[in-house]
Amino acid sequence: MPSRLDDELLRLVSAGVLRQYQADALRDAADAEVTAALADPGRARPQPPNDEPAAKPRTPPTATHSSALIEVLGYIGGVLLLGAVALLTVANWGEMGRAARVSTGTSAAVILLGAAAVLGALRRREQLSSALASLGCCVAGFATYVAIEGETGRIAGVAVALVLAGAGLWWLTGSSLLVATFGILAVGVLVITADVLTPDTGASTNSAGIAGTGFILVAFVLGMLGLVRDQVTAWSLAGAAMFSSSICWLIQERGEIMALAVGTAGPAALLVAYGRRQASAYAVVGCAILLVIWPTALYQLTDNMAGVAIGLVVASAVLLIAVLLLSRRRSN
Repeated sequence: MPSRLDDELLRLVSAGVLRQYQADALRDAADAEVTAALADPGRARPQPPNDEPAAKPRTPPTATHSSALIEVLGYIGGVLLLGAVALLTVANWGEMGRAARVSTGTSAAVILLGAAAVLGALRRREQLSSALASLGCCVAGFATYVAIEGETGRIAGVAVALVLAGAGLWWLTGSSLLVATFGILAVGVLVITADVLTPDTGASTNSAGIAGTGFILVAFVLGMLGLVRDQVTAWSLAGAAMFSSSICWLIQERGEIMALAVGTAGPAALLVAYGRRQASAYAVVGCAILLVIWPTALYQLTDNMAGVAIGLVVASAVLLIAVLLLSRRRSN
């Protein structure tokens, strides 16, 4: 069961006050202290000095409100810049020359990445710096696509955005760059599937299966990133990648079995992580995938709602029996 300490540490990590490895170290230290106290009930515990004056009630620091205001202003500034670029390009795209299109996207990318770099160099506002960098790398990828155009432009745009996102992840710690990396990799899977791996002959191909395999690789990459960056965000996004893979397999002809396999493996991994880390995001994402993929895949296999219900009942019965057997074995 999650404790108050776990909830507080999760809140501090989400707010950017602590990093994940620091929260894990504090949790391990607390667990070790509790274990030592239970093993040796007579161990002396440190007592606070008696001559200390009574603690005075503290007033909430005003710096917190100022910090939050600065963060909000930074987010609004980045969003307004993107809104201005979007309005300018949408309203005048047909009249803008190639140079104007490239310069518009490049200018926005330079401003966003420059602001993120300055904040990162000063070691200030890591969450804001990560958010601005994630926007900037996506805009830079778009500017590259506009500059090169065509199939090569799409591939180059994804590559530029991915390189910038990778550099940001290496330098910064905010979770926004993980979200941007997931989006860039997803676009990259679709681009490579459509432009590189799918022939233009018009013959029946397994494009959806190729994309499904690509999303499995995306899940693997995000799983590895979770070992060095915000684990909750990275592994939740890995689950989203497995969900995307399952959807692709459902589209693929005769891909229902693969959809069930992928749509079960991803949630199973997330639920195991939930049992170990008690991060509710794992349980939410994992259960959501199961509730979407299993009924859909079973309906495509059986073409009958009764078959879907029977399949779900059988699956739930197998899982509950497994729980009972494992619980009994552990108690013995």
